[in-house]
Amino acid sequence: MPGPLEGVRVVELAAWVAGPSVAAVLADWGAEVVKVEPPDGDPGRAWATDRNPTFELDNRGKRSMTLDLKVAAAREVMDSLLGRADVFVTNLGPRVLAAFGLDHETLAKRFPRLVCAVVTGYGLAGPDHQRAAYDTGAFWGRAGVLTAMALPGADLPASPGGSGDHMTALATVAGVAAALFTRERTGRGQLVSTSLLRTGVFMVGADVNRVLRMGEPFAVRPRTEVPNPLYNSYAAADGRRFFLLGLQPDRHWPAVAAAIGRPELLDDPRYATGAQRAANGPALIALLSDAFAGADLAHWGRVLDAHGVWWAPVQGPADIPHDPQAVASGAFCEVPTAEGPVEMVASPVDFSDTAWSVTRRTPEAGEHTEEVLLELGLGWEAITELRTNGALG
Repeated sequence: MPGPLEGVRVVELAAWVAGPSVAAVLADWGAEVVKVEPPDGDPGRAWATDRNPTFELDNRGKRSMTLDLKVAAAREVMDSLLGRADVFVTNLGPRVLAAFGLDHETLAKRFPRLVCAVVTGYGLAGPDHQRAAYDTGAFWGRAGVLTAMALPGADLPASPGGSGDHMTALATVAGVAAALFTRERTGRGQLVSTSLLRTGVFMVGADVNRVLRMGEPFAVRPRTEVPNPLYNSYAAADGRRFFLLGLQPDRHWPAVAAAIGRPELLDDPRYATGAQRAANGPALIALLSDAFAGADLAHWGRVLDAHGVWWAPVQGPADIPHDPQAVASGAFCEVPTAEGPVEMVASPVDFSDTAWSVTRRTPEAGEHTEEVLLELGLGWEAITELRTNGALG
């Protein structure tokens, strides 16, 4: 199906994850995306020599062409692509873009309707805006996302691969949509920019805003010391973990006590109010931990649901494809590949009137170079000349 962005033309000049995943979502939603790669391809292709699930996810639905932008004739082809495009997506550094005449200031003069979406590590200004970045450094590290989840002094876990990139991509996609909407009224494109750092700061905005307003972040505590024992994780007898979601403890406490078969706890003065349960938190957490260790998660799921207690299982990537709710929510979609249709992770938005589907497989590097050049009006003689002078790699 076409999706809500049918007819929108996108040119991507990007590598790795953050930039390509912006264009991948736009392609999911129906945009026509041409991925411009260097002659040796997007370096993200080299992560795996056989199947490369990350690259497939971030590059499905596109066409690929190769251009060596160090060659003047290749830059002319790029100009032709941008001249008919609605959106330009890139995560190349500012110096590289300026060297190729692809910075926003230059493009805005030549293509005033073009929406330029620029994803960076640290932003477009400031002392470190030229610094190289991956999401581990700019999003998870410098923006404070990992430390917001780790106990003070503890070793930091490895960051989930590409997840900061995907958060940043979604922010960029939203910006592109807003800029296209504005262009409908004004007739002019504009620069849409965000960074891994900026998105990471927003990700932990509750903590950072508390520092701005109150001078200190939320305390990171071990689960045995959280102030609300009803908003905490617990382990069942089969080792599976789950969260109690009693964010309003006075409301949820009677149901929790009933669910674990301990209604007498409601008369225990140590646990009579939220403040008292917080003051006696370690003891109550130990009590609940012992209770939940007495049966497996399937049992507790039924019991907690029967008593109206809010909870959620803790899952890993291996569990999610088998979660019937994830499946029913549309978290996966069918994607064509050279091996036939396969299931992949879906981009996370649906539309009631313009449902989307993935119609193109992830391209090989340069697979559509000649096809795109022919669409630009070049004949075979001109294409041969481009290949001979090295413009196509």
